[in-house]
Amino acid sequence: MAVLERLRSDHAPALLAFERENRGYFAASVPDRGDAYFTDFEQRHRALLDEQETGTIHFHVLVGEGGEVLGRFNLIDVDLADGGAELGYRVAEKATGRGLATAGVREVCRLAREEYGLSRLTAVTTLDNEGSRAVLGRVGFGAVGSVTIDGRAGTSYELDLGELIALAC
Repeated sequence: MAVLERLRSDHAPALLAFERENRGYFAASVPDRGDAYFTDFEQRHRALLDEQETGTIHFHVLVGEGGEVLGRFNLIDVDLADGGAELGYRVAEKATGRGLATAGVREVCRLAREEYGLSRLTAVTTLDNEGSRAVLGRVGFGAVGSVTIDGRAGTSYELDLGELIALAC
């Protein structure tokens, strides 16, 4: 069983392993983080935890029974004035096809509404990322426009968190 946890400092080794092991897999559908991400990981991790304390971002990891990170689910650009944030997520290649992405997104949507006081989430994905498009659709996100992500065609999505009760999220 996997559990969604708010990102903490002790997640760093497992999170770095997750990112390294899945770098090629992720790069096939989302922009690569670049070498600096891995070289400066410890500093970046600490800085993100500090920023998380301000409430402008909320990071979560999906942790498997053995303590390995199977996914990450992030809310960035949190704006309490307008109630919005952008959702981003990624799941390990070995964990795909088990409903973990959908379950993780649903749980982050619940947290966004109940714990973080948000009313609306946005997300973007490339057109060729069929898995992410399917997850967003299952959770209730609706397509609202076209975008370009690192030169690739994509779609932007939005979810009114007030509708989550009806969607059983």
